[in-house]
Amino acid sequence: MDQRLPDDLRRRLATGLPGRDAQLRMAPQPRVWPSPDAILRPAAALLLLYPHSGEWWVPLTVRASTLRHHGGQVSLPGGRLDRPDESVEEAALREAREEIGIVPGEVDVLGRLTPLPIAVSGHLLSPVIGAVEHRPAFSVAAPEVERLIELPVTRLTHPDAVGWEQRARTRPPHEEMRVPYFDVDGAHIWGATAMILAEFIALLT
Repeated sequence: MDQRLPDDLRRRLATGLPGRDAQLRMAPQPRVWPSPDAILRPAAALLLLYPHSGEWWVPLTVRASTLRHHGGQVSLPGGRLDRPDESVEEAALREAREEIGIVPGEVDVLGRLTPLPIAVSGHLLSPVIGAVEHRPAFSVAAPEVERLIELPVTRLTHPDAVGWEQRARTRPPHEEMRVPYFDVDGAHIWGATAMILAEFIALLT
């Protein structure tokens, strides 16, 4: 495990991002983007790095199937900004505390990845990267979160990590799309979460 990873990431985040091209490597085909005049609500997500068993890991959540948007999907902890004066970082840490019990004061915020517009929910999602010194004492917020997935970062670079499948869009006309996904712990990570992870991987290489 490279102990210098958080400091290296902080420098890379400050000097330039891989951006949309990296995100598109894991985008559904065809990708539907919001219209240019769409008003998107700001949202934030936390990509949290923590050391465990000699590796760096990232926590993900399986969203409850009863939720209005993205039910049953694998996501980073996150949600919309609650107040006009709430920053993206504050929102990401607050949501991570509410969903999986992360203590905000223990997180070293390293920077942000490229904001990602999401048509289906009408949000502009800003991913925040943070790191902690030890594996958190996770506390999953049921029923919003069905389960926690702990993802070793090295899994994302395995040759067999990415698969493809056909999915129907949730909105009319429900056309078929070809979807890339990361196969992790019996779950398929696709859509916005996979696109964020794709930019994160590009940042590491």
